[in-house]
Amino acid sequence: MNRWRARFEDVRLFRGFLFAALIVIIPAVRVPAQTTPRSVAQPLSQSIQPVAVTEYQLESYLDRRIPKLPPASDPAALKAWQDKLRRHVLGQIAYHGWPREWVDASPRFEEVGVIETGYGYRIHKLRYEIVPGFDSIAILYEPDSIHGRVPAILNVIGHEPRGEAAEYEQKRCINLAKRGMLALSLGWMGFGELSIPQDQHDYSAHLDLVGSNALGIFYLAMRRGLDYLASLPGADPDRLGMTGLSGGGWQTIILSALDERVAVAVEVAGFGSLQSNLTHPVDTNEIEENATDYVAGEDYPDLVILRAPRPTLLIHNAEDDCCFRAALVKPYIYEQIQPYFRLLGDSGALAWHENLDPATHNYQLDNRQQAYRFITEHFHLPVADAEIPSDAEIRSEQELTVGLPPDNLTLNGLARKLAASIARPAIPGGSSDAERASWAKAQREQLKNVIRYSPVRVEDAWRIAATHHQGLETLSYRFEFSNGLGATAVWLKAVAAQSDAPTTIVLDDKGRKAAGEMVSDRVNRGEQVLALDLLFNGATIPQEPDPADWEMITASTGDRPLGLEVAQLLAVTDWLRSAGVGAGLVPAQGDHKGRPYGPAQVRVETDGKRNQVIALAAAALEPDAYSEIVSSDALESLSYLLDKPVPYRAAPELFCLDFYKFFDIPQLEAIAAPVKVTRVEKAPTAASGDE
Repeated sequence: MNRWRARFEDVRLFRGFLFAALIVIIPAVRVPAQTTPRSVAQPLSQSIQPVAVTEYQLESYLDRRIPKLPPASDPAALKAWQDKLRRHVLGQIAYHGWPREWVDASPRFEEVGVIETGYGYRIHKLRYEIVPGFDSIAILYEPDSIHGRVPAILNVIGHEPRGEAAEYEQKRCINLAKRGMLALSLGWMGFGELSIPQDQHDYSAHLDLVGSNALGIFYLAMRRGLDYLASLPGADPDRLGMTGLSGGGWQTIILSALDERVAVAVEVAGFGSLQSNLTHPVDTNEIEENATDYVAGEDYPDLVILRAPRPTLLIHNAEDDCCFRAALVKPYIYEQIQPYFRLLGDSGALAWHENLDPATHNYQLDNRQQAYRFITEHFHLPVADAEIPSDAEIRSEQELTVGLPPDNLTLNGLARKLAASIARPAIPGGSSDAERASWAKAQREQLKNVIRYSPVRVEDAWRIAATHHQGLETLSYRFEFSNGLGATAVWLKAVAAQSDAPTTIVLDDKGRKAAGEMVSDRVNRGEQVLALDLLFNGATIPQEPDPADWEMITASTGDRPLGLEVAQLLAVTDWLRSAGVGAGLVPAQGDHKGRPYGPAQVRVETDGKRNQVIALAAAALEPDAYSEIVSSDALESLSYLLDKPVPYRAAPELFCLDFYKFFDIPQLEAIAAPVKVTRVEKAPTAASGDE
């Protein structure tokens, strides 16, 4: 018995020794943190950079792109500059990518009805072709009797829900007709009778995508109206005028500046300058107003100079509740332009009126009477000081309905028509490695040109916050790049993970705060994760509620938002690979700031179509930087943007001029080789975020 008791004691002592040893050993075993999307939500949602800072960075960046006005010293030199600028804006911007036969086509107008008013004028309802398959509408107010040739005024509407049926539009046209002038009121895509969903102006970005500058369709639409007016037997070709409010004011300055046939122009609250728009980006939040590349070498004040010395009245409102408030734009579009009119012989030809009644966004009585007075004076008619009452003559939208063909194209439909003719070089299949490499190199250079890629570097990576909790460590970063722009990110790693653990960059269209599932998954695999919000994404957006305003302005200055984002992603990737991140890491060697060297290649995981394309474009430009790209909620083809269709504001950077003309998703993936690219199905419960 004693012998068995002794053995029992020996076993008990051995077990105690083993247990004690395990207590010592267990803490030395490094077990990765087991995170969940909820447990990483707090660091991912942390505020890193205020919206105002991002906005200031963009303002400063774009401020450097404000074009300088030409010298106001030599009349001959100024006239040569005017001619050169007109050719440039039309040839290189407005008509970029548009078939020449469409641009040069004669106006095709069809009368579909006449209303005899009994008030001294008649109304002609007209349908006309902008480009083949895409018709628009117009209303012509014609005096009952015309003797000889009379002035003809092109009236263009803006973002007016009632279109040509708007009361102020009808009253102005009626008054012009009663004073012996021809008045043509043009419809505008997306408004009034043309209020068709896929004619909303966001869809004009689809034209950019397939290679035709969106400005072209708007320019051709209004130029056709001027062509028609000038062709009328009773119209005096030397007395053509133009006027409009808001988007109509924008049309007025565009066409009247670029087409010298417009002798007199009256613009109402339709434009500002890049300088005023940077402080009030909501003023110019339509694609046509921020045409791609328009402000790359010229600005709206330059268009006013193109008007010199033709009579031009600029009307802006003191308390405008929409855009281009008088005091904010007057110094740029009127005061600094006066010397150019003076130089060309008529300083009085440039006039200014600030509306005080009602002072809001309007073309009401005071502004209309200013227009009548200016037009009649410069067209040598009896000067009109007051409006002829016409309240009883206003017609309903139904009475003015013209009607469109049932198969009429829309902005989206026109883009799809143009896309059908795109032919890209085939991706080399069974060709040699050398041939494929040569193809990829040429494609890479083309991609740089299309997205206007300009490399940047990380100048500073500011550490904003840190956590070390329940086996997880995080660092929040504010990146400053060499071009003055910024991005934000959160780095996460299990405390127990190795300092040289593989690195994944996570990009989510909804921002890093929505990336918890991706982040948690990679951390639990023992990886380092950088949840990154590039410019215009997530928390690194310049303005709410519509950051797309800034992307439009950026594209108008000659940059491409997609190119800026790709440059940032590549810069952060290079920073990771050359410097690494983390807290308390002590590598064998580091860079000049003592930071550890990072991984040879980086893995990227994206959620959403925008960041999928950003990552693919980055990998296509620098395949050696990445080992793998995994994308959920991803595109198989850019044609999805047309076929869905996806509006501009849902994915602004993807509507990059010429992008789909030269590239599609399979091409980008092939150029990125040997990077492994995987598209995965997203869980059915997740929202796609397309609309």
